[in-house]
Amino acid sequence: MYGYIHSTESFGTVDGPGIRFVVFMQGCPMRCLYCHNPDTWHIGCEPKDGKDGVGTKMTADEILEHYESLKDFFKGGGITATGGEPLMQIDFIIELFTKAKAKGIHTCLDSSGITFTPNHTDKFDKLLEVTDLIMLDIKHINDEEHKKLTGHSNKNILAFAEYISKHNVELWIRHVVVPGITDNEKYLFELGEFISTLHSVKALDVLPYHDMGKVKYENLGIDYPLADVKPLSKADAVKAKDVIMSGIRKGRGEHGTQLS
Repeated sequence: MYGYIHSTESFGTVDGPGIRFVVFMQGCPMRCLYCHNPDTWHIGCEPKDGKDGVGTKMTADEILEHYESLKDFFKGGGITATGGEPLMQIDFIIELFTKAKAKGIHTCLDSSGITFTPNHTDKFDKLLEVTDLIMLDIKHINDEEHKKLTGHSNKNILAFAEYISKHNVELWIRHVVVPGITDNEKYLFELGEFISTLHSVKALDVLPYHDMGKVKYENLGIDYPLADVKPLSKADAVKAKDVIMSGIRKGRGEHGTQLS
């Protein structure tokens, strides 16, 4: 089996615990207004300048050989599959993680959960058996606002979060705070209330919106949707996290909010 790989990173430090080998997968069904990797949208990218842009075809064994050649650097780390949306190539991720676990390698999935199907979980069951950690990116807690932001409903994403928690797989929540879109106390508090229901959440990462992806859009000849939105300051991201934490406290009580 081949996976379509956009790129790999040998020394990832923000993609799970420790220093990690990060595999960026091609393909994503969402079109988030702040997406900074539009070059990962298509598994088989539309031809441009004579290039098909499908990414590099690799087997799980080839990826693991690359990992093994550098494994001395990954103390306390492992492999993270991200994207794009890695769940678009779920069969490949299952194979990669199964082989990684057989070698004692820590596995992390960085996903939006958009492809989760609550009524057909056979493949997801197999995936969770070989996944140590899931970093779940919740784009927006409000369904209608989520549709405006990404082009899709958030119902399956929230169902995926509940499914992960039910199966007691370690879960880290990520949330990007965008001025005028997600930087809203009502929605941030509601996000916290939802997180309070997830019993396997171990960390909350609140990320300030940035516009560093503009150059990629220009290079691809695509208009950047948030061209007039200024980056969020780190101080405002801290304030946003405080609001989310207050929602968690309401849901769990003062003594149930130990998140990193």
